Amino acid sequence: MEPLAKLEDRLVRAVELFKKNQAERRALEKEIEELRADFKERLKKADALEREVEALHREREEVRTRVERVLEQIEALTKNESRD
Repeated sequence: MEPLAKLEDRLVRAVELFKKNQAERRALEKEIEELRADFKERLKKADALEREVEALHREREEVRTRVERVLEQIEALTKNESRD
């Protein structure tokens, strides 16, 4: 009967180990799912930020162009005034 009891103990341990591994696998799969969802959300935010930065760059260039035009006009006016 002794060998049968040892075999039974080994089977019980194997089943417990299997259950533990299954639970760990499910936990890891859930964590992977959460990480993927988080990654997708961060990617969306990064894309939005990238679009915002591009818009700000365009706006900055537009402002720069306007300021340059105003400065040119001021310079032209001051040249005209200095000639008078």
